[in-house]
Amino acid sequence: MKKTIANTYTRFMSQSRDFYLFLGAIVVTGFAGNIIDSVFNNFLSETFALSNVRRTVLEAPRELPGILVVLVSGFLFFWGSRQLAVLSHILAAAGLVLIGFFSRHFPVMLVWLFIYSLGQHLFMPLSSTIGMELATQNRDGRRLGQFSAAGNIAAIAGSALVFAGFSWFHFSFKLCFVIAALCFVGAATLMTFMTPTKPAPLANRFKMRRAYSNYYLLSVLYGMRKQIFITFAPWVLVTVFHQRTQVIATLLTVGGLIGIFFKPLLGNAIDRFGERLVLCGEAVALVFVCLGYGFSQRIVPGAGGLLIAFACYIADGLLMSCGMARATYLKKIALDPHDIAPTLAMGISMDHVFSISIALLSGLIWAALGYQYVFLMGACIAVVNFFVALQVRTQNPRKISSLAR
Repeated sequence: MKKTIANTYTRFMSQSRDFYLFLGAIVVTGFAGNIIDSVFNNFLSETFALSNVRRTVLEAPRELPGILVVLVSGFLFFWGSRQLAVLSHILAAAGLVLIGFFSRHFPVMLVWLFIYSLGQHLFMPLSSTIGMELATQNRDGRRLGQFSAAGNIAAIAGSALVFAGFSWFHFSFKLCFVIAALCFVGAATLMTFMTPTKPAPLANRFKMRRAYSNYYLLSVLYGMRKQIFITFAPWVLVTVFHQRTQVIATLLTVGGLIGIFFKPLLGNAIDRFGERLVLCGEAVALVFVCLGYGFSQRIVPGAGGLLIAFACYIADGLLMSCGMARATYLKKIALDPHDIAPTLAMGISMDHVFSISIALLSGLIWAALGYQYVFLMGACIAVVNFFVALQVRTQNPRKISSLAR
């Protein structure tokens, strides 16, 4: 045991300077992100008293930056991935300060939310790109799992701060936004000192390749199912089960604790067993998670149903980590290393085109039939995702005919 700990410590201390800087940035953004995740739905409910339909409409300006990711990163073609990451954190910090101090009216708040969301969405593909840049050969999944686990540890601290702050120290939403904004500024500062990367050629920025079609489809399906949970899972807890801010923070903390161990194991599983097995397993699990979340109260009324909903909320948060498998899958099939960052950005943009649509459709389904049928639709999406994941192959397309281009 002592030898294992010593070897782990030695490997950690032998990493590059860029590794430590990026690790620090991941930690502070994980801390900030969970603060916002813990309070934002309650902030909306208590500040603007949103109806279910109005809460759904909110997703359009919130998710629109996801569609624009490929365009914004493409127009900033003269910057490498690390320079873009600095900008993303600055935008996120600015958006949070504006939300906290200048959101008297709902339409104005939507503008500030757009700025914050643009920063968040710009960083989504960059986090995987930079993480894989810092990986050793054939250990991309392991490296992404390590960074993700570090973010989880920080996220637990963020949730704990929210829980303690609202329980005993009279925290306000405004204070939470300020703390998170300062963290994003800290992340930007750390990444400023990383070695700059060369930008991808302009020709690679907006190119779509037929060889990546399965990756694009996986991204679209992920966006559809992700939006159902991001938008409606916490909203169900807040408005249907009447849970307070502290409860959401506690669930995020529990998920974070599990994720510290789960995410490195998932990363190792990707390297050892391959992306197809992991992505198929994710899809199967999602079917049960969606059905459990949507129909727990009908299956086990009362406290038992609430506990099932809690478990499904935590499980879905963990399954979001399977995005690592999509990123490593893309890297393995990339025709050109310069394709990776732009194609990850394209995947983000494509998934958001469909996620906004599914959010609006889900709001109408909730209003007409009830929230249960929103999650039934999520289960159907997971079934389709399973059959698409079965098509995952990691042979390098360079061996395929030039028609694949």
